[in-house]
Amino acid sequence: MDSTFRNYLGQLEELDHSKMYNNDFLHTWDKTTNELRALYLVADALRNLRERNVSTRIFDSGLAVSNFRDNSTRTRFSFASGTNMLGLQLQDLDESKSQIAHGETVRETATMISFMADVIGIRDDKFIGEGDAYMKEVSESVAQSYADGILDHRPTLVSLQSDSDHPTQSSADLLYLINEFGGLDNLKDKKVAVTWAYSPSYGKPLSCPQSLIMLLTRFGMNVTLAHPEGYDLMPELVKQAGAYAKESGATFTQAHSMEEAFEGADIVVPKSWAPYAAMEKRTKLYAAGDSEGIDVLEKELLAQNATHMDWHCTSELMSKTAKGMDTIYMHPLPADIEGVSCEHGEVVSEVFDVHRDGLYKEASYKPYAVAAMIFLQKAKDPVAMLKELEQRGRSRWARA
Repeated sequence: MDSTFRNYLGQLEELDHSKMYNNDFLHTWDKTTNELRALYLVADALRNLRERNVSTRIFDSGLAVSNFRDNSTRTRFSFASGTNMLGLQLQDLDESKSQIAHGETVRETATMISFMADVIGIRDDKFIGEGDAYMKEVSESVAQSYADGILDHRPTLVSLQSDSDHPTQSSADLLYLINEFGGLDNLKDKKVAVTWAYSPSYGKPLSCPQSLIMLLTRFGMNVTLAHPEGYDLMPELVKQAGAYAKESGATFTQAHSMEEAFEGADIVVPKSWAPYAAMEKRTKLYAAGDSEGIDVLEKELLAQNATHMDWHCTSELMSKTAKGMDTIYMHPLPADIEGVSCEHGEVVSEVFDVHRDGLYKEASYKPYAVAAMIFLQKAKDPVAMLKELEQRGRSRWARA
């Protein structure tokens, strides 16, 4: 057995992750710290097998259904890759071409797509309170259909981003950091700047920064959340991030200066998001069908953004960090690159270009995060299943 792979299994055996079996993955904060540790170990173990050309298929047949209610590139293909890695075939649910457009209920849709589906992935991140509520209803619907004997199994639901959390992205981010720093425990006391940055668009989700502050603080990282006045995140999540930091012996601080957040940072994550209060207002306007009100709000928010163009990641800002331009710069992508994709944006091109390879590596962990979430919910004994995959030794790719 490969020594690195054996080490992953040894650590996994020491963790209690039994409650992840036959369950869903909607938020990282639904899981215990040990369950999250198990997730990252399984992700690394699956990557280890694949890089050694060992098949990781635990399904001989089956369906994964994706429902993207918002646009996506990296998460869409990561879900396709992660489910295929385990042996599932992907089918995308296009609501405009389904009976949902004719008023079909959530419960009916959830049951109809679940007869041969083992996994359902949903992205619903546009409106405050709506994404989480929709996923909860889908989860409860399939659970009820299984309890009623309509379904012969309970499909696993994976959040591919909601209005509050982006668990596959933040888990990919953490996997990247684990491998860059040589282990999860080596992340303790690292300083992270999670900062707002200017964007020429106004409606970017809050779930990316919220997902990071809620996850990184749990593993002892010292997080500074920085944004201009008025660009607050969901207050209950900010409060909980502080509680997680206290529990792990870390710090969680807030600032209204990008420079203050970057000072001495080991990792920086400058990313735009919309103000929480504005997104609440937008949700109410959409519910009321007030298109004129939405147009007015959009103009107000774009004008508000424009007063903070100086919130962008520059070489000068990077020089304030722990290692200057060698400090880890992260972004879930696509980034608003100043002088490339927009006139003014989140990051200047000279910074982005230096870190392009690192950003691609960061993104490369997302399929493994997705696969690990599913694996732990489908394998009752993950250690035994991983051992079986290696012992079976089936080549993923028959190289002549």
